[in-house]
Amino acid sequence: MMGWSQLSALLRILFLGIFPVLSAPVLASTIELQLHRAGESRSTDCPVKAIAYQTPKPYQEGGYETDGMVSLQEIATQISVAQTDPFSVTWIGTLKPQFQNCQATAGMTSIDGQPNTEHSYLRMQLLNGKAHFILDMTGMQDANGFTPVIVYKGMQQANPRWTWGGTD
Repeated sequence: MMGWSQLSALLRILFLGIFPVLSAPVLASTIELQLHRAGESRSTDCPVKAIAYQTPKPYQEGGYETDGMVSLQEIATQISVAQTDPFSVTWIGTLKPQFQNCQATAGMTSIDGQPNTEHSYLRMQLLNGKAHFILDMTGMQDANGFTPVIVYKGMQQANPRWTWGGTD
């Protein structure tokens, strides 16, 4: 005969096996984009980095989606979607006065503190007083060899927000 503690442990194992999404919270990944000044940049007042966050949505049969955002309002104002297609989106904002002369570029340098050695689908350009933040799925593949698509591209709380996804 099984005791209460053994039964409780067995039920927990069964529950975790049947409902793994419900049993563990999904945490956001922190993505760092390190800024590198362009050789012709006259300004020493460039931001050091930008931080983006991405959170996978709960699993749905046949595909996956990931929500993301970048804290662009720390360096720019008047941010809006400037260019878009099914595979990429560019947000543009006006650099804050202290960064107006900065010319720099950035790509994904780390994810959750680990070096990023994969394709940088998040990029940024600071040029001519503007911040260009780019989400680009070009060259990426999901498990079936398809290019992931951008499902949502917009603004929330004065920062760029997106959702991208693919098939599994």
